[in-house]
Amino acid sequence: MAEFFRKKKKVCYMCTGKDIDYKDVETLKRYVNERGKILPRRITGACAKHQRHIAKQVKRARNIALLPFSK
Repeated sequence: MAEFFRKKKKVCYMCTGKDIDYKDVETLKRYVNERGKILPRRITGACAKHQRHIAKQVKRARNIALLPFSK
């Protein structure tokens, strides 16, 4: 019975035309867990290129104190 249930493939948020900036903290919070860690690709659904971009933006937001390093 398990072969009938397929997981729907996640679509990269940034490949659909949206952009993520370090100043947009509300969007960045989607990619950070409650402890302040950056979520992996398999959870966020981002492609490899955009996952690297997300990580860079989260780190920039942390450096200028828009996001906390940890909680």
